[in-house]
Amino acid sequence: MAGLSLPPPPAEIAVIGLARSGVAAASLLARAGYAVYASDAGAGAALSASAATVGALGAAIDVGHHDLARIARAALVVASPGVPPGAPPLEAARRAGVPIVGEVEVALHFLPRTRVVAITGTNGKTTTTALVGHLLRSLGQDAEDVGNIGTQVADLALRLAPPEWMALEMSSFQLHDTPSLRPDVGVLTNLSPDHLDRYASVAEYYADKKRLFANAGARSQWVVNRDDPAALDLASGAAGTHWHFSVRGADAHAWYDRAGDRLVVLGAPLAPRPSLALLGDHNVANALAAALAVMVAAPAHRTDEARRALADGLNDFRALKHRLEPVATSGRSGGGVQWINDSKATNVSATLVALAGMTRPTILLLGGRHKGEPYTVLGEQLRRVGKRVLAYGEAAPLIERDLAGVAAVERMGSDFGAVIARARALAEPGDVVLLSPACSSFDMFKNYEERGEEFKRLAGQGTEY
Repeated sequence: MAGLSLPPPPAEIAVIGLARSGVAAASLLARAGYAVYASDAGAGAALSASAATVGALGAAIDVGHHDLARIARAALVVASPGVPPGAPPLEAARRAGVPIVGEVEVALHFLPRTRVVAITGTNGKTTTTALVGHLLRSLGQDAEDVGNIGTQVADLALRLAPPEWMALEMSSFQLHDTPSLRPDVGVLTNLSPDHLDRYASVAEYYADKKRLFANAGARSQWVVNRDDPAALDLASGAAGTHWHFSVRGADAHAWYDRAGDRLVVLGAPLAPRPSLALLGDHNVANALAAALAVMVAAPAHRTDEARRALADGLNDFRALKHRLEPVATSGRSGGGVQWINDSKATNVSATLVALAGMTRPTILLLGGRHKGEPYTVLGEQLRRVGKRVLAYGEAAPLIERDLAGVAAVERMGSDFGAVIARARALAEPGDVVLLSPACSSFDMFKNYEERGEEFKRLAGQGTEY
C-alpha cells in the first residue's frame, strides 16, 4: 500500500470538519505527535462533544468558525468528505498551496501491512463492502469493514494490532482526496449519474470514481461489472488483471446461472441463489462481485475448502440496515402488507434498482432533498409494479411533475408520520410499502439512518416482525 508522505511531527496539520472522519483523523494525528488544528463551522451538542474529544488530546479547536489564516499556514489539510470543495477553509488552503487530503489518505500511511479490497460504484458498494468483509472472516481472516460504510480507517490505525485485511468502501468524495490509494483488489460495482448537486457534470463525478485506478500496477486486481458499459469503459486501460461479474450472461468470471438458479465463480458453482437472503438481481451482482474479489485476492481463497467456507458465508449474510431491509408485515403473515426500508437509496438509480426487485403491487415513498436527477427513469418499473407514489419533502413538486401521467402520484408535505399513515391506508394484503426515496434526507432528517429508523418505528406499529 502506497501511503502519503506526511511531514514530520510536530508539523501542524489542519483538520476541517468534526464529524466521524474528522474526529478519527485528528485523534490519530495528535497521538502520532502532530500539532493539530481542528475546526468546524457548525454548532450543537454532538459537535461540542466531538470537539472536547479531540481537544483532550491537545488539539487546538475552533467551533462555529474557521481560522483561515491558520489553515493557510498548515503543512497539510485533512478535509472531511462532507465539506464541499468550494468551502472557505479549502479555498484558503488551495490559495496558499497547502495540500488537501482526506482521512483515508492519512490513515493508510499508518497501515502499511494491512491488505486492501477497495470498493466503489454508484450503488451497491456498501452491501458489497459488507459482503467482502464477511466472506474474508468466513475464511478465518482478520478483516474489518471500513470507510464510507461507517467505521473510519483511522480507527484501525489507532489499534495496537491493526487487522490483516480491510474491506474499504470509497465514495467519490473520498477517492478525490485519497491520491495514493493502491488497493490489492479494486471493485467497481456500477456507474450512473449521482451527486449532481455537488458535481458540475456527470463526467466530473465519473472522473473521481476513476481515481480508484490511478495507481494501477502489474499486480493490481480489478473486479468490474460486465453488464455496465460505463464501468467497463472507466476501468479500461488500467494496468493489472481484470475480472468481470455478470447477472446477464455466462461470459464473465463470476455469473448468475439463471436456469440453474445458482452463482458460478471461476468456472464452478459456488452457491444456490436461494441461499442468498437478499432481494433482487442487483444483490446477486453484489454477491458475485464480493466473492470474486475475495477469491482473486489470494490463492488460498480458491481451494475447495475455501469455496465451501465462502458458500457458507453467503448463506449466513443478511441484509444491511436501510438497504432493502424487510422490517415488518402487517396483517396475515405471508399474505399481508410487507414494509421494506431502503432509506440508503439516496439517488434515482438506487431506487430504480429497488423497484426492479419488486414483484408485488408497490406503494413507493419517494422524496427528500433533490439531488439533481430526473425521476422520469422510474416510469417503466412504476408502470410494472407501482400502485401509488407518495411524493414528500422538498422534492415533492419535482417528483409530481416528472411522474405525472406515468404513475399515480399523491403529493404529501413534510410530515413523515402523515406519509406513513397514508401508505397504511392505501395498502392492501399482498402489497409492498417501499421506502426508497431517491433523495438525500437532509430536508427532514439528520441522515438516511435516522430516516430509516423512523420508517421502521412507524411501520412496526401494530404489525408483525
